[in-house]
Amino acid sequence: MASRNPRIPVIGVTGSAGKSTTTAFIYSVLKTNWKNVLKTPGNRNLPKHTKEMVKSIRPHHKAVILEMGLGRAAGKYHFRHIKPNFGVITNVGTAHYGKLGNSIKATARKKSAMIKYMNPKGTLLLNNDDENSKLLTKKNFKGKIVTVGIKNKAHYQAKNIQYVNNGMTFQVSLNKKLESFFIPTFGEHNVINALFAIAISRKLGFTPSQIRVGLRRYKAPARRLKVIPLPNNSLLIDDTFNANPQSVKAATDVLMKLGEGKEKIAVLGSMLELGSYTKKGHQEVGRYLAKKGVNKVFVLGKKASWIKKGAIAAGYPSKNVYSFTYREPLHKTLKKYIKPNSVILVKGSHRMYMKDTSEFIANYSLAINKKKR
Repeated sequence: MASRNPRIPVIGVTGSAGKSTTTAFIYSVLKTNWKNVLKTPGNRNLPKHTKEMVKSIRPHHKAVILEMGLGRAAGKYHFRHIKPNFGVITNVGTAHYGKLGNSIKATARKKSAMIKYMNPKGTLLLNNDDENSKLLTKKNFKGKIVTVGIKNKAHYQAKNIQYVNNGMTFQVSLNKKLESFFIPTFGEHNVINALFAIAISRKLGFTPSQIRVGLRRYKAPARRLKVIPLPNNSLLIDDTFNANPQSVKAATDVLMKLGEGKEKIAVLGSMLELGSYTKKGHQEVGRYLAKKGVNKVFVLGKKASWIKKGAIAAGYPSKNVYSFTYREPLHKTLKKYIKPNSVILVKGSHRMYMKDTSEFIANYSLAINKKKR
């Protein structure tokens, strides 16, 4: 095993959703006190990328943060190169469901590789609000388990969560004192991601003040819940990096919060790699949109048509949901509905290229605003 400095903290981050965001939160906090922190670039989270990262470790590095994709059988090969002494499993969900055995239990088994192969005396961090994380195999783990949560009791629990301008505020009890924090992004799921950073940095001796500064300096990875102001009191939520039922629901919650008093529009591409869960997963999202009361829904792709069917079956007005197989007619129709005082969420799997639709909405909004002047 090739770690150049075995004494430094090695933090491995895996999970069905939130890996890159959690990695970025941890990095942002550790950088407040440690100049040289090595982090996985982008979402290069395959075993070969871990091997490259381990080769990059130098004596001056104070910590290493590795995003680890533990899908398929190959996931365990990360640990041939290095064994994290901090292991984070953000959640267990339906992302890449079709490639992970078409069941939550099979997905949990794959994610459990972190527990099996990390430093057996290390610290494992789990999300106590995630029901599926109970399926993780941890009975033989001899190290310390630390939990984070909002709804359920946890070692690091967020309270008094509020949406504010440009982000979220929340409080966490540290050393029996309630400390306040701010993150420049939205959603309770991102509060959970930030809690992992708080827990790890506390274990590494960081002060509440250092953690506060680090969380405030956090920079969201590209196309993950990026909120872009549009003309005429409107907003675009670009969350187009990837999608699964869990993350679409989380993004919808943000849409509903930021869209209070405004027209709320969801533009969703197909969720890929869901395997046998494809139909059910898309219908589930449709039901969720109906339940939340999104004003208009546009879907792109054959699989995404199940979102429309799920929404209508749940009582959503059929006149308010539009299904498209191709992007051009979608964009043509969207022109009619890009109006003042709207919040538009755009999301879909990476290979659906929903970023093109996000860019279209941003450019079209600016163009029509210029014409009005």
